Amino acid sequence: MSLETFGPVLLVGAGKMGGAMLEGWLERGLPPANLTVLDPVPSAELSALAAGKGFHLNPVSSTTPPQIAVIAVKPQVMDDVLAGVAARIPGACAVVSVAAGKTIANLARHFPSGQPIIRTIPNTPAAIGRGITVCVANGDVDAGQRAAATSLLEACGEVAWIDDEALMDAVTAVSGSGPAYVFLLAECLAEAGVKAGLSADLAMQLARVTVSGAGELLHRSDLDPATLRKNVTSPGGTTEAALRVLMGEAGLGELMSDAVAAATKRGKELAG
Repeated sequence: MSLETFGPVLLVGAGKMGGAMLEGWLERGLPPANLTVLDPVPSAELSALAAGKGFHLNPVSSTTPPQIAVIAVKPQVMDDVLAGVAARIPGACAVVSVAAGKTIANLARHFPSGQPIIRTIPNTPAAIGRGITVCVANGDVDAGQRAAATSLLEACGEVAWIDDEALMDAVTAVSGSGPAYVFLLAECLAEAGVKAGLSADLAMQLARVTVSGAGELLHRSDLDPATLRKNVTSPGGTTEAALRVLMGEAGLGELMSDAVAAATKRGKELAG
């Protein structure tokens, strides 16, 4: 679905995630006249962007009721924010939340029965257009609204849909928290390099570029991760020696399973 033909869109919250989506929408041709942004403390950059592009920022008078509303505020203020803006969202408008831990039931409390609601879990690479957002909808969301939400969220990367909301805790544990695991890998690799005799600067440079480069190779390749790993591993060589440690008992595979399980469990606890 082309953003150039989009009807009215409401964005509530234009911080890091909301701001990344906003810029992506404008770059993809969303008509600024069809966009309203609500942000209680707009940054100078946001105000300048609104003035330059012509979208509505904190309008005093009412604008055209939105067809889709994206709520991009922190989970801890979500209830207060929705209490203030829910009246501006029509019953037929699809509400898209990007707040971690806020279930569809949590969100539905602020709206009349039958409100189309989509819960999403994005991740931080969305800030550079390389994230992935996983979505789950309630039964009031129709095919057109799914397509519209997909088009908006694709401004920040790939989009996937699931049918079972209970899986969102596992999604959060893998992709939502996953960037931190990769950053930790770079940290540990650099520290290991220092222990092996490299200077701290060189070790960090090697780790940073190796991790980001390997990620880009994985992104561009049609090969699965296991095949890419095998392609780097010469029999009897240095990589094989290292992988015997990483893939041994209590190695990286078992640690990652335990880490994802811990994050999933914590997600369920936070959701109540």
